[in-house]
Amino acid sequence: MMKRILCLVLSMLMLSGCVPALADMPQPIETIPYEELPEPIDGQHHYLLLCVDQWYGKAHNLGNTDGIVLVTVDTRAHRIMLTSIIRDALVERPDGKIGRINYIAKNYGPEALCRVISQHLGVKVEKYILFDFNQIQTIIDYLGGVEITVTNAEADYLNRYRIARDATTPSMGKAGTYLFGGHAAVIYMRIRKAGGGGDFMRTQRVRTVLSTLADQCREITYDEALALVDNVMANTTLTNMNLDEMVQAMEYAYELRGCTIEELRIPQDGDASPINYAGMSVQEIDWISSRAHMDDFLQNSFLVLDD
Repeated sequence: MMKRILCLVLSMLMLSGCVPALADMPQPIETIPYEELPEPIDGQHHYLLLCVDQWYGKAHNLGNTDGIVLVTVDTRAHRIMLTSIIRDALVERPDGKIGRINYIAKNYGPEALCRVISQHLGVKVEKYILFDFNQIQTIIDYLGGVEITVTNAEADYLNRYRIARDATTPSMGKAGTYLFGGHAAVIYMRIRKAGGGGDFMRTQRVRTVLSTLADQCREITYDEALALVDNVMANTTLTNMNLDEMVQAMEYAYELRGCTIEELRIPQDGDASPINYAGMSVQEIDWISSRAHMDDFLQNSFLVLDD
């Protein structure tokens, strides 16, 4: 009798269209064992920049790393490259299960995230610097702010967010170019629901801010660059780089400060499929194709694969 009642209820739900959608099961992910990864190309140095979704991050209680950007400095080919990865990309976790990439550092540590990214992109990444929102805004303010060109949709979002009237110069109006203070720049980089594009456009905004800051530093002196290193060190939540390594990275970048910043987004168009998994909308990534894009990006003398 109970079985009949259950069947009747299920039939009624199906007819009414109220049956909840079943979660999608992601496909297995093919990664490269860490010990089989090739050594970095001669002259290429990789640094993973991470930002937690917190204004005041704590090293012992990290938030999600919603900002993930790999900076590659190539002193041989005279290139500086930015590779961003969307926060809701599915990856193989250190325990062998599948989960979101922005949960890895929180649950396993930043070093584990370096290994995960290495195994998925085929590039050995060992060094990282992790910031919170407040530290990012402090560094941007130290550099005198950043000039950003916004669309009407972005300007409307920023105004609705009630950024202070003096957060930009001139005060935020409609579409145009403004000098953003650190706080407003962080809010701009977090925009996800303005003008379409979701997290894909969010990664573009992050790359825009980083590349623009780099452009603004083209005339920086060596002493000013050293002072910037001190400021970054003072505004870092976690890093596995010591002061000497930071200075070395600065010297690589200083040597190439006249270079055009090249950009890559992971995933590229056609390499991601939205699915519902573990109660969330996430992106299933074609990591084999993404590795090929990454390899082309690093191997070619100049190649921009962008939105």
